[in-house]
Amino acid sequence: MSELTHFNDAGQAHMVNIVAKDITHRIGVAEGFISMSPETFELVKQGNAKKGDVIGIARVASIMASKKTSELIPLCHPIALTRVSVDFELLETTHQIRCIATCETHGRTGVEMEALTAVQVGLLTIYDMLKAVDRGMKMDGIRLLEKHGGKSGDWVANPAN
Repeated sequence: MSELTHFNDAGQAHMVNIVAKDITHRIGVAEGFISMSPETFELVKQGNAKKGDVIGIARVASIMASKKTSELIPLCHPIALTRVSVDFELLETTHQIRCIATCETHGRTGVEMEALTAVQVGLLTIYDMLKAVDRGMKMDGIRLLEKHGGKSGDWVANPAN
């Protein structure tokens, strides 16, 4: 396992110095799920939620959140994102919505945190828009699926996990 980079030799938190890193094309892909009752799922599927277009609003919230990651996560660098894509998949048999976020940049540090933040805020937005009818919704499975670029190269999650 690699050493933790957000601590200096004295054990104090610091923002990692990335000035010596190469500028490369970097991609982060993350996913997460929100489970809900069959009735709530049907509201989303039919587009009949009282607050409006649940998926459309969640997509915009996800994109906005990816751009604000460095304001939310204390030691993240501000990143000039070159592309953010957020997709939602309605999984009828399990009454879940899957959120998949892809973030890209040409820079000195990765965009994994931006993709993870996009997913989490997208799911939170779905919760917020539907909580009046289903407070028992559950978010889980939030994880990094893949990262590309940088010194450490490519990484893809084990599909079994």
